[in-house]
Amino acid sequence: MEKRNENTAVIRSKEAPGVENKKRLLEFLNKTYEKEFTLEWKEDHGLQDGFILQVGTDIYDWSIEGRMRQFKERLEQLNPGNGGIIPLIRETVQNWMPKARPEEFGQVIAVGDEIATVSGLENAAYGEILLFSSGIKGMAQELSRDEIGCILFGDDEEIIEGSIVRRTGKMAGIPVGEDFLGRVVNALGESIDGKGDIQAKEYRPIERPAPDIIDRDPVDTPLETGILSIDAMFPIGRGQRELIIGDRQTGKTAIALDTILNQKGKDVICIYVAIGQKASSVASLVETLERFGALEYSIVVSATASDTATLQYIAPYAGCAMGEYFMNQGKDVLIVYDDLSKHAIAYRALSLLLERSPGREAYPGDVFYLHSRLLERSAHLSREKGGGSMTALPIVETQNGDVSAYIPTNIISITDGQIFLESELFFAGQRPAVNVGLSVSRVGGDAQTKAMKKAAGAIRLDLAQYREMEIFTQFSSDLDDITRQQLAYGQGLMRLLRQPQYHPLKQYEQVILLVVALNHVMQDVPIRKIDQFRKDLLSYMRSRMSELCKRIKETGELTEEDRKAIIESAQAFVKVSGFGALGKDNG
Repeated sequence: MEKRNENTAVIRSKEAPGVENKKRLLEFLNKTYEKEFTLEWKEDHGLQDGFILQVGTDIYDWSIEGRMRQFKERLEQLNPGNGGIIPLIRETVQNWMPKARPEEFGQVIAVGDEIATVSGLENAAYGEILLFSSGIKGMAQELSRDEIGCILFGDDEEIIEGSIVRRTGKMAGIPVGEDFLGRVVNALGESIDGKGDIQAKEYRPIERPAPDIIDRDPVDTPLETGILSIDAMFPIGRGQRELIIGDRQTGKTAIALDTILNQKGKDVICIYVAIGQKASSVASLVETLERFGALEYSIVVSATASDTATLQYIAPYAGCAMGEYFMNQGKDVLIVYDDLSKHAIAYRALSLLLERSPGREAYPGDVFYLHSRLLERSAHLSREKGGGSMTALPIVETQNGDVSAYIPTNIISITDGQIFLESELFFAGQRPAVNVGLSVSRVGGDAQTKAMKKAAGAIRLDLAQYREMEIFTQFSSDLDDITRQQLAYGQGLMRLLRQPQYHPLKQYEQVILLVVALNHVMQDVPIRKIDQFRKDLLSYMRSRMSELCKRIKETGELTEEDRKAIIESAQAFVKVSGFGALGKDNG
């Protein structure tokens, strides 16, 4: 796109235009730009029909390809309504005329490593989709005075230096709709599960401003994970952002997966975004969701380690846009970002290829904004906005438990709390390996039912005292009876909080276990028998006290009479079941 005199317009066509055509074009230019033009013709055998008119950076594409592109865009905008699509297409074909609209074209000056550098697009916007002549799409990411850095959504081998690039005027977006439930898609919203194409309801930009403060309501409704240690001590509310953080292979994804399984029948739509994981791991997770009947209310957005850094970069924003579609309809959404450490690495790779300056720990300076503008979109909307919510569970991987590293501290400061998983606890068999001291929920009791709040009581304080006492007594061989009892009580609580994967507990089951444990009913149950004790106790309660279980489930409240009834029934169970002091020898 060579620069010319600003009063010269260039017409490209296979044959030279006639006198009448030149006259009409000059009249059009003089009227449109309100100044006099001269017309220069350039022969172009690549145009079989029609012509292309260039005025500065404006391009009027009246070639056969340009007119077909306009017609295709017009068809994509059709809304069938109740009359059906066929009559609408017929009417469009009969009445459509190409418009004399200016388009802006540029040229590729360099390409490689998923990045194309483009010149000539003076009015392109950040995040705008650019279309290359090969059909590949890209997104404007780095805007400078004379050129644009563009990240590519396809194979950069199909783009060569000198290729034509066209603005689309559209921001990067993704198709959304109810038909995406139960499906596995890539970061562009395309089906990758072999079940055919997905019918979209609308097209949403992947990046948009977070809801205003005035459009939000306080987080006050629990989103139950089904995991006793989390629901009792670090409750998560609908609309909250709770970070799951820990070293590699400490059960971070397992917590998120159990939380998704626990939403079955609770009218919560779940979105799982896999970033930079092995394709086999994603396939295994999808199989698990399908096996437990959770895939029907879930969407899996996958950008695996074999995908480009561009797709890994946009994947969480694409998943968030899908969640916002349902949230704006007044529905509750749970979205898991697994994990944002790999997301930051993908963004760092793109930024360095775009020649941005790395900062602390070699990350670009806007890496905080990378995650804040994503997580701030999770919210509990006000009733005026429909009352929907989107709860985010971002996952971050640490190195040797270092939560003070750059990316972990960034995301800790953005979220409303964190669940810290400790390697030592994990390898000692405490699973989920939740560190009670470093984990926190800033929403706290506001995200608990009255029953859970009353049942949980001082469990965190009791566990903290046990851990402190355990440290002081580990080198002592001579302990008094009170200390022994306190240690046994703490060990029993820790063992009770062990929970097998894929077995989330219902709320009334958690309430019963907490009341029994915190009132020392299971004090004499041998540690090795606690797992069986928990299973048999819940079965006993369901059969003997079904009305109480139903009442807690429906009302979310625990009266003093209910608490006493649970304690008495549990004491009776301990006596008749053989789990008490007499059963120690059998343990």
